[in-house]
Amino acid sequence: MRALIEKSRIEGRVAAPGSKSYTIRALVGAGIAGGTSCISDALESDDTGAAVEILKNLGAGVLREDGNLFVSGGNLAPPKAELDCGESAASLRFFTAVCATLPGKSVLVSRPGLARRPVEPLLEILRRMGAACIVEENRITVDGGCLRGGVYNLEGDISSQFISALLLAAPRICQGVTYLLDSPPRSRPYIDMTLETLRRFGIGVNASPDYTCFSVAPQTCRPASFPVEGDWSSASYLLAMGAVNGEVSVEGLNLLSLQADKAVLVLLHKMGAGILPDAGSVTTRVSRLSSIDADMSQCIDLLPTMACCLAMADGKSCLRGVSRARLKESNRIEALRRGLEKMGIKTCEDEDSLTIWGGRPRGAVIDSCNDHRIAMAFAVAGLYAGHTVIEGAECVSKTYPRFWHDLIRLGGKVRLQNE
Repeated sequence: MRALIEKSRIEGRVAAPGSKSYTIRALVGAGIAGGTSCISDALESDDTGAAVEILKNLGAGVLREDGNLFVSGGNLAPPKAELDCGESAASLRFFTAVCATLPGKSVLVSRPGLARRPVEPLLEILRRMGAACIVEENRITVDGGCLRGGVYNLEGDISSQFISALLLAAPRICQGVTYLLDSPPRSRPYIDMTLETLRRFGIGVNASPDYTCFSVAPQTCRPASFPVEGDWSSASYLLAMGAVNGEVSVEGLNLLSLQADKAVLVLLHKMGAGILPDAGSVTTRVSRLSSIDADMSQCIDLLPTMACCLAMADGKSCLRGVSRARLKESNRIEALRRGLEKMGIKTCEDEDSLTIWGGRPRGAVIDSCNDHRIAMAFAVAGLYAGHTVIEGAECVSKTYPRFWHDLIRLGGKVRLQNE
């Protein structure tokens, strides 16, 4: 599908979709907990749908009713069929660790885009804990059982999702387990979200102040009522649109959220955007934007949003700590550089930074690279430039299925065409 975007002024109010990260974490916790948990305001998307189907295949009951997910967990068992993770890295990594605690074989499969993303560091740790793990192209076979507790040394620069996966599976380990990292991890906010999720399900984790040591004693995971807050990652595109070309209020956002991408407020403020936070919502207004120098290492999913926003800012901006963006749904640094240069914006890519010379982007045909964040970020630039076509626009269903609908409702001149 193609999205044809003309220059538009955006104005109005819209509700942020539920947090993908919290929804998937809550599904894992509810599946492990005995009894029935209620997850309210859960995100409905490709990624969260994959997590729901995996839980069902593992033996959990999942019922959607009146916007709530009721999950009956506690009796997980190896699946009879393959577990399709789609393009969801969180589902693949979290459920790989959970399957390692189940007595028997589980097979997890992924789509080509996900299969290229690293998972071996997690599998190596699970092997040391007693699980047999084999990778064959887009398929991971896990022969699990009673994982051994004890002390395990990890590298600090591994993905935060690997650490979260090990922590989410820890309540199913009969003995206590301790993970020692050789340096503080990146993307600490995502680990904070995992610890908060475990706490809501009654699991306490002893973590050192610098997050280089995590200890989990044997505990019982209890069912919970889990309201899912709005997703700051998805909201970032809407907030950027308001700052660039209109006035947008995004509702359902928790200003005290642990989500890493709440940092969009700090970054837009540094650029000079007009921001008005209120209880449960944030409004941004069109402003003259200035260049910034920012470290993105703790909020790497904001890279596409900020890069496209900075294309309309005055001066030269540098976004640092971005190397991991090459291992996302696409090589996001390359996708951003090519797209921005098509729009007439000069960029420079280094190993761990992306430099952008802001100006007046012109319309162009943009390849989304089947990456939801690339598609939505270039919509920000397209509304400003006009005459912009985003190919593969349907990929937004991964995390924000109603994105184009919401954009049109806010006044965006967008036409969707089947390719």
